[in-house]
Amino acid sequence: MQNRADIKQTRNWVVKIGSALLTNDGAGLDVAAITRWVEQMVLLREAGIQITLVSSGAVAEGMQRLGITARPHAVHELQAAAAVGQMGLVQCYESAFQNHDIHTAQILLTHADTANRERYINARSTLRTLHEMNVIPVVNENDTVVTDEIRFGDNDSLAALVANLVDADLLVILTDQEGLFNADPRSNKDAKLVQQGDANDESLLALAGEGSALGRGGMLTKLRAARLAAGSGTSTVIASGRRESVLQEIFRGEDVGTLLTANTETLTARKQWLAGQLNLHGTLHLDAGAVKKVCEQGSSLLAVGVASVEGKFNRGEVVRCVDDSGREVARGLINYNADETRRIMGQSSEHIEELLGYVGESELIHRDNLMLA
Repeated sequence: MQNRADIKQTRNWVVKIGSALLTNDGAGLDVAAITRWVEQMVLLREAGIQITLVSSGAVAEGMQRLGITARPHAVHELQAAAAVGQMGLVQCYESAFQNHDIHTAQILLTHADTANRERYINARSTLRTLHEMNVIPVVNENDTVVTDEIRFGDNDSLAALVANLVDADLLVILTDQEGLFNADPRSNKDAKLVQQGDANDESLLALAGEGSALGRGGMLTKLRAARLAAGSGTSTVIASGRRESVLQEIFRGEDVGTLLTANTETLTARKQWLAGQLNLHGTLHLDAGAVKKVCEQGSSLLAVGVASVEGKFNRGEVVRCVDDSGREVARGLINYNADETRRIMGQSSEHIEELLGYVGESELIHRDNLMLA
């Protein structure tokens, strides 16, 4: 994406809404505001946009329900507040989307879910399936179980990682600020909005301010999230969620908020991101038909095209794919372990459940997780 005009061509958005917007600075969930954002997301869906919602607010809503006025510092108290608040947060979204006959699904993630390859594939497959069912996933950090070592630290970073999971074209971070300014607008009346920049421009970090008392993130975490998202080819818009039709304004390419562009196309960048952290754990020998489909037609690898299997690997680990001469033609994240792969190799996808007793994925390696040599 080079400019705002390109936004009109996007079809896959992650929308992140921050705590200060959702909870009206601690006064409970702002149901009217949530209703407006839901209405805007429904309009985006009608325009052909796939939506994944990342929502903060569980801890803040739990604090309000429990009568806690200051954000707790103890992890177990934060976890308890999140457990209470998550009930109200999900109920509010579910009710708002149901008014438009749209189902929602709650997804709770931790950093370990994206760092572990098997969990990564599980989360990715679940999100993809929900979208195929026309369900809107509502994602939050699993605050009830995280510790300091595995927590994302802020839902901005979580949103960027979700953008990678779903191959998003655009990450929209809605906050209580208009965007990134060249100075603090709260203390400098001459501060000007930065309308567009490169997500990897380190000089922008010097412009970032601190976060609110309710949220864990400030503008700095949003810029870091934009950089993380750009690593998988996703551009980011940081904008005020208090604007009446902010999502529609962004979609129309209007000068709203700050656009931080990524320099690489989404799928190409995602595969580069995957390639940078992968070690080989086994080898699949493909027949000539499978080699042609994978290399020339860009297809996923199906079990029917595998002639033999080498090595011991787990689901979510990386294997290489070779032709009948032993030349590597591709490598990717596999959806079944070595023993399961041997049992289903050479068989059509419709027989997987019969052979294994379950179906994880119809593909052995999905084309999005397959990198040609």
